[in-house]
Amino acid sequence: MILDILEYPDPRLRTLAKPVDEVTDETRKLIDDMFETMYDAPGIGLAATQVNVHKQIIVMDLSEDKSEPRVFINPEVEVLDGELEEMQEGCLSVPVSTRTSPVSNTA
Repeated sequence: MILDILEYPDPRLRTLAKPVDEVTDETRKLIDDMFETMYDAPGIGLAATQVNVHKQIIVMDLSEDKSEPRVFINPEVEVLDGELEEMQEGCLSVPVSTRTSPVSNTA
């Protein structure tokens, strides 16, 4: 099912997402719906908060042919080194904007 993507400046985008305690059938359905929504948008990543579900879940697929879906539940960001490179970045919740941002060049 295609979900509605919240768009800036919707205040719900600022809601703090809660950790996922258990992966249930409901969680799996949400993940499937998030992938369907992300591919339809089209985008390469989507956080649950962007579809008004305030849980720590992110889906992404960086492949050209939509063949490498990845799910992150309760992700933690860790800086691996201090080296950054500039990359083009966009956001499905801010559909008319892209920018170049510094990101870690270590996977």
